[in-house]
Amino acid sequence: MKMLAPVIGRWYKDLQAGALFEVIDWDPSSLTIETQYLDGEVSEYDLDAWREMLLQRAEAPEDWRTAFELDDEDLLDPDLPMHPQDWGNPLNFIEPDTMYGVEEY
Repeated sequence: MKMLAPVIGRWYKDLQAGALFEVIDWDPSSLTIETQYLDGEVSEYDLDAWREMLLQRAEAPEDWRTAFELDDEDLLDPDLPMHPQDWGNPLNFIEPDTMYGVEEY
């Protein structure tokens, strides 16, 4: 089986372990590849270890965000403004005289 090049953002399946992972960093100067598995675990491999792995390209699983507890509602809506609509209200900039729960010594 030929060696697959590590490409950031591409998903691979480790055929020996049966695990899916994504390449999240590839540093050609230090020859290290950083991966993130479906459960969120991050691993780092040197190029020699990468070459020894039995890999095949894979599609990103539909539920790859579940380990991070993300869903479609967490995505930003590009049509919404980037700030609350009441930023122009001067009352939002008044600081209180005391901060409850903080004591001065």
